[in-house]
Amino acid sequence: MGPLTETLTLKLVNPNTHKERKLRETRDEYQRALHGAFIQDCDTQSQANDVVVDYDLSGYAKNALKQYVPNLLDDDTYGAEELREGNHPVRFTNEGPTLDHKPQNAIEWYVKIPHYEDYHLWLPAQPKSNQREWLEALYHGDAEMGECQLIERDGEWYFHVSATMSVEQASSVSVEEQTPIGVDIGEVALATVCHRAECGSPANPTLWSSEGREVRRLRETYFSAVKRLQERESERLAEEYGDELWARIDDILHTVSRGIVEYAQQVDNPILVIEDLTHIRENMDYGQFMNRRLHGWAFAKLHAQITYKAKEHGIPVEIVDPAYTSKECHACGEHGYRLQQAVFKCSNAECWVGEYQADLNAALNLINRYYASCESHVQTDSEFSSNEKEVAVT
Repeated sequence: MGPLTETLTLKLVNPNTHKERKLRETRDEYQRALHGAFIQDCDTQSQANDVVVDYDLSGYAKNALKQYVPNLLDDDTYGAEELREGNHPVRFTNEGPTLDHKPQNAIEWYVKIPHYEDYHLWLPAQPKSNQREWLEALYHGDAEMGECQLIERDGEWYFHVSATMSVEQASSVSVEEQTPIGVDIGEVALATVCHRAECGSPANPTLWSSEGREVRRLRETYFSAVKRLQERESERLAEEYGDELWARIDDILHTVSRGIVEYAQQVDNPILVIEDLTHIRENMDYGQFMNRRLHGWAFAKLHAQITYKAKEHGIPVEIVDPAYTSKECHACGEHGYRLQQAVFKCSNAECWVGEYQADLNAALNLINRYYASCESHVQTDSEFSSNEKEVAVT
């Protein structure tokens, strides 16, 4: 086990005039407190506390200042004038800020920023797309929040969060020694995983079908209930109901992602092969726009949870192009079709597959994509080495 730390960047989305003013008040007061403690040479936390205690800042910002100023005084690169003119980030200890997730809203993530005394600002926040797994880990308590910083840059506000996760060191084995496990995230089965036995047939295929049905049922319940509540102009009740229902869906996704990692732990030298999120599954009938967006949320959330839980246990994850994995036969490569949502039909009359469980077929295709990508890398390396030899001979 070893610590892995990442700094997450969340852009605060369109704060209104009131919240913008409060953010500026916090920033300006912090700069005054920082400058005051610096010019009085507060080289201990106790001395810094005596100065910053009288400023209109939250206790979380004051505690961060008490730790920061003595360290700043040890750095000879800063002078008082430079410090006065500089725009240092507003620092908070990790007890104050809070993350929240509301998937029913257009902006899913929210952050609570301490202002002064018991007053806090809740603001919608847009994370970087490649940092979602870290947000999921923080949200579920599987990563620890460190110091946070509020920054204004070019008229935009950002919130930086330090996150630390304990991870196992992934074993370094060759491609031949690895056991790729296809992980298909779908509509019928929420997730389907399998790996190949020595004979090439799928070994221990596992489908989370009942969980998929429950997520669909909860989604449909949500749409119906919210529509009735909105017709009664009960927007607040609709939001509260949505929070409760999506928390139940989140629990299901959390359970499934944990089950997938436990599956991998039973396999020698596992590597999880997951679909690239930039591709939209071509076989899904999403219906209305809201249904499509919320299903995309579940897909992305499960993907992120699998990724960070695998990382925790030292299990590598490979992302592959999933295009047509649900329409391609895993045995012969010919395109087929679905007789129904859960049944794949191969169009090749000479192929032994005939009809096959559709999600399992997709999971096996993900394994095929992984092997194909490995062969491509080997071929490229081989060609490069060959070219090097030609150059050497020349």
